[in-house]
Amino acid sequence: MTNPRGREGRPGRTAVRAPARRWRIAAASMQGSSHEKMGLPCQDACVHRSLSGGIFVAAVADGAGSARYSDTGAAVAAKTAVDTIAAQAALARLPEDDEAWRSLLVGAFDAARDAVERAAAELAASSRDLATTLILVVGTRHLVAVAQVGDGAAIVRDDAGEIGALTVPDNGEYLNETEFLVAPQALDAVQWAVRRGTPAHVAVLSDGLEMLALKMPDGVPHQPFFDPLFRFMADVGGEQEANHQLREFLGSTRIRERTDDDVTLLLASLRG
Repeated sequence: MTNPRGREGRPGRTAVRAPARRWRIAAASMQGSSHEKMGLPCQDACVHRSLSGGIFVAAVADGAGSARYSDTGAAVAAKTAVDTIAAQAALARLPEDDEAWRSLLVGAFDAARDAVERAAAELAASSRDLATTLILVVGTRHLVAVAQVGDGAAIVRDDAGEIGALTVPDNGEYLNETEFLVAPQALDAVQWAVRRGTPAHVAVLSDGLEMLALKMPDGVPHQPFFDPLFRFMADVGGEQEANHQLREFLGSTRIRERTDDDVTLLLASLRG
């Protein structure tokens, strides 16, 4: 019989491991009032996926307002980018060094652009008709990696409460001008960053929220905008409720009075 006591007759102790931290994610897109008036669909897209090993991957895309199939371009680009990263993660092939992360992220953008061009061919349209921006984020328990073409931004806050922008909007020389994924030079214009250390919260937003969430023109995060959102993610009961409340927030008078564009916001919080 096994002695239930440890050495010197003391009761034995069973080691209890703390639960591994995992990402909780909430995301929502809302059609802007200007698109409602013009009879246009929401041209933003957001795709995210939780993977094993405490990893998440997410993409936010914003179709060009003047492109007739830009909602399709945004949806195709976001899904393809996420699928590409998820396939590498399934093979345990996520990088270790920063340059390898850059190669992986740009490769996902290349795959997304190819997919958009195929979708354009199926529609007998020009790839410019599916023009879209793209932001791609990968979060682990030890880092956040991000790449971006176009406007919008990715924000991170660490365990110490320090908040910073991983990417900033590429608004070009003129108002409402930006780079799109289908542009010939788009892959050369990819912003990318790898932030190491323990992340606490990540936010990704489309350009419809830039004037509320960022101090422009520098793209510095407006902390009073993000602090309540990150507290909300820390306290909310579950992802379904988080998604519901986030959608209500984006559709609120507070938001719609300050922007008439489509808006997308993804929030991810690392929880124990």
